Amino acid sequence: MSGIRVCAVQYKLADIDGFDQFAFQVRHYVRNASEYGVQVILFPEFFTTQLLSIGDGTGAALPIGRLPEFTDAYIALFRSLAGEYGVHIIGGTHVVAAEGGKLNNAAHLFYPDGRVEKQAKLHMTPTEREEWNMSPGEGLEVFDTPFGTIAMLTCYDIEFPEIVRMARAKGADIIFCPSCTDDRHGFYRVRYCCHARAVENQVYIVTTGTVGSLRKVDFMRANFGQAAVISPNDIPFPPAGILTEGVMNDDMLVVADVDVRLLHDVRAAGSVTTWRDRRTDLYGDWS
Repeated sequence: MSGIRVCAVQYKLADIDGFDQFAFQVRHYVRNASEYGVQVILFPEFFTTQLLSIGDGTGAALPIGRLPEFTDAYIALFRSLAGEYGVHIIGGTHVVAAEGGKLNNAAHLFYPDGRVEKQAKLHMTPTEREEWNMSPGEGLEVFDTPFGTIAMLTCYDIEFPEIVRMARAKGADIIFCPSCTDDRHGFYRVRYCCHARAVENQVYIVTTGTVGSLRKVDFMRANFGQAAVISPNDIPFPPAGILTEGVMNDDMLVVADVDVRLLHDVRAAGSVTTWRDRRTDLYGDWS
């Protein structure tokens, strides 16, 4: 299969009272996406911090260290939805327990057959490191699917060209980039880097971010996000390299068809052939 339909969710954060409300909202997006015949659904980074707004019974939000307590329920929910709707779901990121009492911010890939794969974020922002006691993942994996090889690189990861080079060298044709940014500066850092990585590596980038607000949860009170499906800037793709994009900060889905064969065409005979023309005599060859 070379052509697939992907969906990215602009997930609207709002305070909730229990896990059932979270599950209801997630199911809504998956059911809606399935009506468009998509094969892959992407949720944003840190969208499960919504669970912290359930609170501790005193009116205060749960601390970030409590989020791993929801891991089993999170996995069960998304595994069930992937099977029920016959889709691959990248369940954004969820904070999981790591060695030494640390936390990982990990993207999860749910297959329709029940398999679950995980990729921890590799580059920590100062807030993740200093305020949330997060530790980075230790390696990059790519994942085989019926529609090609993919990688999951989260938000800040996309700002490091080397890691995307490595993903491409390992065979990834589509990079899924769940994100969470609180203002325009952060949003445009991620967005512009997505475009750069698509041009450099002649890959598709599917990205989305959180919108809305968690009024009780530290560092999640403001969100500025927009989903997009991004291509290389070459014929036969759109001139701006945007297959689709959402309405900024709105609660919505974006859907696009991507064709991996077109990537192979431009790599072989495009206006530019950036992957083939790398000067590996001057700098590293990640393959």
